[in-house]
Amino acid sequence: MSHYLAQNIKYLRKEQGLTQEELSNRLGINRAALGSYEEGRAEPKLAVLQLMAHYFRCSLDELLHRELEKGGKAMAADASGKSLRILPVAVDSEEKERIVLVPVKAAAGYLEGFSDVDYIRSLPSFTLPIQELGKQRSYRLFQIKGDSMQPIPDGSYIITEYVQDWHDIKDEQCYILVTRDEGVVYKRVLNRLKQGELILKSDNPEYKPYSVDAEMIAEVWKAIGYISLQLPEAGAMPLAPNTILQALMSLQQEVKDINKKISK
Repeated sequence: MSHYLAQNIKYLRKEQGLTQEELSNRLGINRAALGSYEEGRAEPKLAVLQLMAHYFRCSLDELLHRELEKGGKAMAADASGKSLRILPVAVDSEEKERIVLVPVKAAAGYLEGFSDVDYIRSLPSFTLPIQELGKQRSYRLFQIKGDSMQPIPDGSYIITEYVQDWHDIKDEQCYILVTRDEGVVYKRVLNRLKQGELILKSDNPEYKPYSVDAEMIAEVWKAIGYISLQLPEAGAMPLAPNTILQALMSLQQEVKDINKKISK
């Protein structure tokens, strides 16, 4: 298949400081099989190759045909998702996909385990009887923290749909991004993939926009709704348009009355 594959697997494993046992557990494969891959005694199937490329964040071409130890570790961003990303899912007894929940307390672990089938299946999962959720798509719930995306309150659960091709990211829409430096973040996004980056914006104006290199992104999920257990207080309810108009007209009349008094 490739005379670079065996040495690349061994190099990438050691670069991350992992034993064969640790890497095989993360990939969900047999340790003895991994050892045979590293020694060149056996060749992994395509599905295992894709899983390795996903985990090590490199392309299949780089894993197979590039001597990574001499050229440095590849961090190529596969924005189209054709060769790099495989999405582990949780299924029920009838092999129907369930919606996985990533609570705040699991966010740090998710960055390490998002490509690990066993880890994903260890997270809480359920189904939502909502007709707007299509059966042929993958959904996930991420709990967010902080006030950067107000008025969505701290602790809300964002309902998301998996984005395979990052070129589909729409400007000014909200997404959950799993990034190598920040972990799980929820932001409004500007698509600048032609420049190799995404611009992340907060709805809270106190937070400034910032850019994230495409190479630092592991997963993208489009926000389609949210669940919150915090009900808004009466004073926090937005005013209806007619209420705002009436208030403006009343203010305008008060200004006119003041001007008349001053002119007398």
